[in-house]
Amino acid sequence: MTHDCSFLEELDLADDQLSFAEGRRETHAADWGAEQDGRGVLPDAVVWPETTEDVSAVLAAATDHGVPVTPYAAGTGLEGNAVPARGGISMDLTRMDDVIDYRPDDFQIDVGPGIIGSAVDEYVADDGLFFPPLPSSGDISTIGGMIATDASGMQTVQYGEVADWVLGLEAVLADGTVIETGSRAIKTSSGYNLTELLVGSEGTLAVVTRATLRLAGRPQQIRGGRAIFETLDDATAAVFDAVRTDVDVARIELVDGLSARMANEYLDSGLPDAPMVFLEFHANHGVEEEIDLCRTIFEDHDAARFEMSDDDAEMESLWRARRELAYAVQSYDPDLQPLHPGDVTVPISAYPEIVHEAKRLEAEYGLLVPCFGHAGDGNLHYSVLVDPDDPEQVERGERLYGKIVEQAMAIGGTSTGEHGIGQGKRKFLEAEHGASAVDAMRRVKRALDPTGTLNPEKIFPDEGE
Repeated sequence: MTHDCSFLEELDLADDQLSFAEGRRETHAADWGAEQDGRGVLPDAVVWPETTEDVSAVLAAATDHGVPVTPYAAGTGLEGNAVPARGGISMDLTRMDDVIDYRPDDFQIDVGPGIIGSAVDEYVADDGLFFPPLPSSGDISTIGGMIATDASGMQTVQYGEVADWVLGLEAVLADGTVIETGSRAIKTSSGYNLTELLVGSEGTLAVVTRATLRLAGRPQQIRGGRAIFETLDDATAAVFDAVRTDVDVARIELVDGLSARMANEYLDSGLPDAPMVFLEFHANHGVEEEIDLCRTIFEDHDAARFEMSDDDAEMESLWRARRELAYAVQSYDPDLQPLHPGDVTVPISAYPEIVHEAKRLEAEYGLLVPCFGHAGDGNLHYSVLVDPDDPEQVERGERLYGKIVEQAMAIGGTSTGEHGIGQGKRKFLEAEHGASAVDAMRRVKRALDPTGTLNPEKIFPDEGE
């Protein structure tokens, strides 16, 4: 579907804020996940707003002309969240990347949606502060994108997800109306919680133009390392026991043996060919006691090795292997392609079960299923590798992928812990929440965006899907 977007030329935008050039449009046709799957859609125009007023003017005009608008950040999403499914306008927010206000005494910072996550950390580092919920892709993804999907990362087990660190937002509705949500207070019971309504809404309700973020003090003691296990079941049982015992750990990441082999081939990282758990402890005092407690628990679950390090370079190598696993999986075998990125999350007591089920299905279906993830909060990342030129294998892989999602939901979990619904998980929405809850979500969408301007064909399944 194409749209006449010539009305954009009548707005008060500089020449370099608007493009109809095919090359520019092609770079906004997909996010990372959709690009891998070949699901890109060419927008009819790209705009780069630089102010809230720009965003408001574009949205008001687009709504008046019946043209859809899809917010776009860094394009690092994995579920097609930023694909302009019905063409129209791709709104690239990366130029709105300023630090608007910084209040270190209040542990707060106001930023534009286009600022890269790691840039926030760098800005506040001299005051001994940081933004804890950054995802693994925090050095390439924007704060606006993280808010859109309610992202989280390796430190969620101790610090929570992005929603826990957003105090307030400035956002623009589809008709151009500018609203402010939340406050600078660390708590409020005033009215509907519109901040949390917008966090995770994937740009379907409003476009965020400013975020007030809460910061934390950097811990004085940081220690990291890994534990090697004989079996994956031992590793997941150890994770559950450590979390249940309330070991004060900031990162606790699972890597199965297959994922370790993939990381070794991609990075020459030298990881053992065995299931393992990567660990990092944050504390201002008593970190050695927490490490000793964790070691005892892991040894009770037959950990073959429990290794801690003070060497920053060694730890960076370890965490790099974990951060780049998605790329390692992608490049593992030129004849195989991973299907949609799985990111189910379950209650921590069910974590051993969901990992075991994923590997059981791997054996049953005869396909490769690397498993890794933020184990401490019950998150499992997995991929199903298939030959894209073999329809039967692709269909088998889709069944396997779906069975893991269905099992996660059946044991009280969610179809997506941090990537969002986007296009890829729409078919699971009603099974997870029920028809009545999905209908309530649709009513909210219609109330705030009655013309369906903002990011169409995301989150909600098509009728009958």
